[in-house]
Formats: sequence, structure tokens, C-alpha cells
Amino acid sequence: MFSRILTLVIKELQALLRDRQSRALLIMPVVLQLALFPFAATLEVKNNTLAVFNEDSGRESTELMQRLARAKAFTELLTLHSEAELRHAIDNQQALIALRFPPGFSRDIVAGRPAKLQAILDGRRSNSGQIALGYIQQIINTYTGERLAAGQKKAPSQLVVRTWFNPNLDYVWHILPSLVAIITTLTTLIVTSLSVAREREQGTFDQLLVSPLTPGMIMVGKTIPAMLVAMTQGTVILMGAVFLYRIPFQGSLLLLYGSMILYILALAGFGLLISSVCATQQQAFLGVFSFVMPAILLSGYTSPMDNMPLWLQYLDWINPLSHFIIIVKGIFLKDAGFVTLLPNLFPLLVIAVATLGVADWMFRRRLG
Repeated sequence: MFSRILTLVIKELQALLRDRQSRALLIMPVVLQLALFPFAATLEVKNNTLAVFNEDSGRESTELMQRLARAKAFTELLTLHSEAELRHAIDNQQALIALRFPPGFSRDIVAGRPAKLQAILDGRRSNSGQIALGYIQQIINTYTGERLAAGQKKAPSQLVVRTWFNPNLDYVWHILPSLVAIITTLTTLIVTSLSVAREREQGTFDQLLVSPLTPGMIMVGKTIPAMLVAMTQGTVILMGAVFLYRIPFQGSLLLLYGSMILYILALAGFGLLISSVCATQQQAFLGVFSFVMPAILLSGYTSPMDNMPLWLQYLDWINPLSHFIIIVKGIFLKDAGFVTLLPNLFPLLVIAVATLGVADWMFRRRLG
């Protein structure tokens, strides 16, 4: 039995690696995403323009403007001289945020009275605007805290923030562990779903049916190559994160690869399900795309799952990517153990058993 499965696995690997173009298609996407994702797929706000309409001529407003100009989020400070210029800057997206210092701002600061400051955001870039506004608020709070401390014999109480697992809040530390999960997802689904469709298009599927291979053996033979390729690509991302981007790996490699195998089995079930209902590679590819996009959007990679409606959070339980991203980041950044990750490992096991079982039933049904 094992020799027959091994023969099928070798045939699948030869089909994947048969020429230079096929090998390049397996390697280049990983290299490109490893090079581009940490810099492009980020929610950090940098290199934007801050517009300032200063109706106050005091020293305090000027000092605060200088501090804002040194922030990483803003590389250009656009000075405005009228309300019409302010409106024009926002309307034409010349600035992400416009700040308006009212007359008497510095006088209120010196007198110890609450000083008002108006911030106008471009709602067309609401997410970036809210993040940049958070930077501005932090700078203003630091400035007012220093002013308050300078006017008192005893400094006021301070909130000391310590960030665990990502001390510098580097967004690359979030991107690259998640990229291990996303690369594994795409590879497993594409390889498993397209393999059966390719057999049908090339007319070799009937040869498999008359071979000594049972439907279960065929499923195993289609799953193992996808597992080998996906784990190899995941290893490339892992090594790039550790040695190229210097992200410390805190956890257990054994637990990471064991979880990856379980995750690939869950994905292979979905891929075989797609292949069982598709007659061509084009249909299978569209099926993979229809699965991957909602899976990524609902996984917590781009936005927290807590922001979703409650019914959608329950539905997301069957999304293997949402569980594996938590597992990878937990092992990578916080040395999470088996017991800690069990609430996410158990759903992957359930999904793998359910999808592979249904795929096996549909496969046998199509054969019948």
C-alpha cells in the first residue's frame, strides 16, 4: 500500500517540478511576499502631510507644531493661512489631517486653562486618519504633561506603558508570522484542488480509477505533495523572519510544525472538496479564490475578530486560517504551549476530520 501511495506522491511532485517555469511559480511568490509584505501590508501611518492653520501667535503653539513636524507619521508640514485653504487641503487630499490652533491657544496654556485644538480628518481615509490622530494625541498629551510637571513641585502621576511580546510595536512582527499561515493556505489549496482537475483535463483520471489505488489512497497521494510544498514554503518564510528581519522565535519548532501539519490536513479537505465538484482547473482556481478571500478577511489578519458581529464570530469557528494565525503568532512571539493552544488546535482537528471525510464521500460518489 505504501509503495503505491509513494508512487503517486512522486508522480505529483514531478508534475509540480517538471520544468523551470513550474519551479519558479512555487518559489517566486514566496520570495516576493517575503520582500514586499513587511513594507507594503502595514497599518502604520508614515510619510503623510499634516496641515496646520495657526491663528495663534504664541510660543506654545509654535513649539507644539515643531514637535508634530518631527513625528514619523508626518514628513511634511503644510502651513495654511485661511479657512478656505484648510478646506481646499482636505478636499483635494493634500493632507491627511488638518489642525487648527484657535486665537488664545498659547494664552490658555500659560494660564493653566484647558486649551482647545481642532483636528479635521479626511473621512475617505478614515483608518489612517484615526491612527494618525492617535499619534497626534500622544504628542499633545506628552507636551501638556511636561508643562504640568514644570509648573508643580511634584510631577503628576504618569501612565507607564509596557508592550509584551512586541516591545517596539513593530508591525513586521505581526505580518511575517501571519504570512506563514497565508502562504501555507494558498499553496495547499491550489495544489490539492488543481491536481484532480488537472487529471480530468489531461485524461489521466480514468487511469487512476483502474489502477490498484483506492479512493483513500488517491486522496493521501494528493495531500502529501501539497503538505511537502507548503511546509517548505512556510520554512522559507520562517527563516526569513528570523534571520533576515531579526524577529525572535520564542516557541517550539516541534509544536509549530505539528500544528502546521494539522492545519494543512484541514486545508487539504477543503481543497479536495473543491476539486470534487470542479471539472476543470479554471473552475478549481475560481473555487480556491472564492474560499481564500473570505478566509483571510475573517481570520483576524487585517482587522480584529472582536470587531465582527457575534454571529459571524461563531461562523468563523469553521475557518481554519483564523485558528492557525493565533497558533503561529502564539508560538512565534510568546512561546505558547500545547495546553494554551489547545482551544485552537481542537477546531483544526475537527475541521480536518469533517472536510476529509466529506471529500472522501464525495470522491467515492463521483467514482460510483
